[in-house]
Amino acid sequence: MPVSVSILANAASGMAVHDDCKLKFLELKAKRTYRFIVFKIEEKQKQVVVEKLGEPAQGYDDFTASLPADECRYAVYDFDFVTEELCQKSRIFFIAWSPDTARVRSKMIYASSKERFKRELDGIQVELQATDPTEMGLDVFRSRTN
Repeated sequence: MPVSVSILANAASGMAVHDDCKLKFLELKAKRTYRFIVFKIEEKQKQVVVEKLGEPAQGYDDFTASLPADECRYAVYDFDFVTEELCQKSRIFFIAWSPDTARVRSKMIYASSKERFKRELDGIQVELQATDPTEMGLDVFRSRTN
């Protein structure tokens, strides 16, 4: 028997956020300790946890390789760029990764929990929703830095 959408949404909206998620995000934002963080929802524990931390020397390719091809994730990426005035800047991107091949239940849980989770991470500057790698390519990052 199919589970109704409202039941899933209600279950997901009660998703807890592990303290480590906020602490690691603050370290990325304030100290630039990490290049990226990948977050995963542990459905059994009903909470968002840190799955992977990208070292500062790691780049975009390391980041995209950290996202599973067939499972949803949240991620933040500290994107460095140079402006037309040759100023070195960075933007913190929030990525909601929801590949077409992910389970429908997983997509629903991630979608219904996203806003609450994002509110826990104070300092996100740009948000991307991606269902395949082309929707979060470097060209997309660059176009969203203005």
